[in-house]
Amino acid sequence: MRYRHLTTVTLALGVVLLVDVLRVFLPAVITIFGQAASTPAELLGAFAFGWFLLALAAPALIRRVGARPVTLVAAVLLVVARLAVNGQPGGRLQLWLATAGLLAGLVWLAGVAAGTDRPVPGLALGLAVGAVLHTVLDTYRSAFFGDWPAWLVAVGVAGLFLAGQARPVPPAGAGGVRSWLLAGPALLLAGMVALSPAVARTAMSYQFGLLRSDPADEVGVATVPLFGPAPLAVAVGGFLLAALAPPRRGAWRWLGPVALVGGAVLVALGRGELLLPAVLLTAVGLGACLASAGAADGRGDDGADEARTPVPDGAGQDPAGSASAPARAAGDGQDPARAAGRRGYAAVAGMLVFAVAAVAYYSAYDLGHPNAGVPVAVAVLVAAVALAGRPTPGPARPPLPPVWTAATAAVVTLLAAVASDELLSATNRDGPPGTVRVAAYNVRMGFGIHGRFDPDALARAVAGADVVALSEVDRGWLLNGGHDTLDLLAERLDMPYVFAPAADPLWGDAVLSRWPLDAARTRPLPAVGAPTGAQALGVTVNFSGGVRLAVVATHLQPPPGEDPVVQARAVADFAVRYAAGRPLVVAGDLNTEPGDPAFAEFTRAGLVDALAAARPLPTSPADAPRQQIDHVFVTPGLAAGDAAAPPGTASDHLPVAVTLTLPPA
Repeated sequence: MRYRHLTTVTLALGVVLLVDVLRVFLPAVITIFGQAASTPAELLGAFAFGWFLLALAAPALIRRVGARPVTLVAAVLLVVARLAVNGQPGGRLQLWLATAGLLAGLVWLAGVAAGTDRPVPGLALGLAVGAVLHTVLDTYRSAFFGDWPAWLVAVGVAGLFLAGQARPVPPAGAGGVRSWLLAGPALLLAGMVALSPAVARTAMSYQFGLLRSDPADEVGVATVPLFGPAPLAVAVGGFLLAALAPPRRGAWRWLGPVALVGGAVLVALGRGELLLPAVLLTAVGLGACLASAGAADGRGDDGADEARTPVPDGAGQDPAGSASAPARAAGDGQDPARAAGRRGYAAVAGMLVFAVAAVAYYSAYDLGHPNAGVPVAVAVLVAAVALAGRPTPGPARPPLPPVWTAATAAVVTLLAAVASDELLSATNRDGPPGTVRVAAYNVRMGFGIHGRFDPDALARAVAGADVVALSEVDRGWLLNGGHDTLDLLAERLDMPYVFAPAADPLWGDAVLSRWPLDAARTRPLPAVGAPTGAQALGVTVNFSGGVRLAVVATHLQPPPGEDPVVQARAVADFAVRYAAGRPLVVAGDLNTEPGDPAFAEFTRAGLVDALAAARPLPTSPADAPRQQIDHVFVTPGLAAGDAAAPPGTASDHLPVAVTLTLPPA
């Protein structure tokens, strides 16, 4: 393999491994280091950010010891941690393995940056390959399960990465600082929106779902999409084409930055119907900005064009991994050790931007500060860096052919999207049933009490239910690993769904049913001081034969130290009006206990506690339940029986389930 191909592919594989470790580290901080919202958000952020800050020591270490030994050791540790995490799903050991892998990955990134002045092709290819693999796995990262295909893929990627890392690379020039500075912001924007299959599927479920919400709704709902994450193929292809092709010049240079910032603004608006254009604009704009930064990096710091001549592997390198005096004479005359250090610090600084922005964005749902401007600010930063330098001609022979690479990636992504997605549908079967089993479950974004992401265990917890109301549903938050928890659970239960956003278009509540759902409506609830948003989702289950059941799913968010009375009253009023005399079920994590004022709001509205006969029925925390905060309320005409809260640790709550006898039409 030629040196330019070797460098690009090795960097790409390393990015895939680093992103894999990040997808474990970030949720582990929340679900393992943090315990059921009892750990202050400031402490969680400090713990996560501290490891990125520690990586600032890497460039100094590289300057003293040399880039090659530091990079090789860090690469081996990254691989070991990645494979170890693959076999350790959950628990504190997973947290510390992921933390070790993250730190090793950051040190490796700084080491690679020291010796690589044209990283854009490798960075772009790594982000694209990671998106394709995430699509193949249906957003269920292989780090969380130990089946043999997962091991095969992990070992294969790790082996190729180490084989490429062991080969010496030619000396680098003086450029590359801008490109490496954008590595962290690019990773953030790609994972949050541009190259996320979960976000692409969610965008399609808002735009082209099989059930439409009431046009009068202030916030739309998302339902089972027709084409799943297929738009990701366009996003990946457009991203690679823009990143690898020669950048535009003159006024055309502004197209990429404008597209990137425009996509980020659409994300900031927080509306589900804008997610699809946001994904496509952000992907193409991000690729174009990387290309512009890479072209500007073709110049040395003094503005002189580099005229590097490749040298044999390992020749002409000093201890810092850069060109020695003979190679320097062929370059721009700058100190290679200084240039290597600048690139290393730029790479770490870019990852610090990733950490700060991620903490600032997601901690808002605990601390209550505005976060809509975070993706916009990161996009503006990327655009500014891309536009700051004057582009120069790139290498005569680019490492990757832009059109062929982009087209191949788009086709592979499309095939992966089609193969991994299932179209869920419901029928009226043989007519209306006499009874229906209803369950309510706070799924904690899919993570169990020990921090393990296990959609199979979630599905087992509500097996046998005909209608399921879900709370804390995550459909692609990078903080939680980028999983579409709702789609994974719906496929395992073979139930179509209706999803309503609460915090943002990717986080909220859902209803799944074995029978057709229609007439979906959602209403935002008063915030009353709680930073995480709340809503009430109403859907109608059509059993045919004129038998219908109104279901309202919600997750009340009480003010700090108070009972959610205001929200409970709003849900009860909405539910009664939505049902309009039909049999009604209100279910979810209500964060109130029997006898509390908020609980009384539902009984005051004429609803009946369907779990009363089985009380006490504590549901939280799952490993030692003490609080009865998950409930099912029904109208008096629905007879309830067989109430239960099946034990398990697939979430930090237990599900509650009850069998209801349906009245005749």
